[in-house]
Amino acid sequence: MSVKLRLTRIGRHEDPFYRIVAADSHFARDGRFIEQIGTYDPAEGVEKATINEELALKWLNNGAIPSDSVRAMLTRKGIMTKYADSKKKKASK
Repeated sequence: MSVKLRLTRIGRHEDPFYRIVAADSHFARDGRFIEQIGTYDPAEGVEKATINEELALKWLNNGAIPSDSVRAMLTRKGIMTKYADSKKKKASK
């Protein structure tokens, strides 16, 4: 099972709103997902996106691959740097 961190659209017509979810790569974009880790409203921008840092790091450490847009959000929130630091700590032990 290949898990991806990606966006799933739940907004109405011409007013998008997204959930950031961990989902199997074989599931449909707006279909089943394993766990919701945050939300994103493009009208408010990436700074207002809510991401549960603990869940995001859990999935990244378990091998989940973020989509390009989710990776950019995680980078702007500083979660990718924490993930990289945790990988370095594990490698040095």
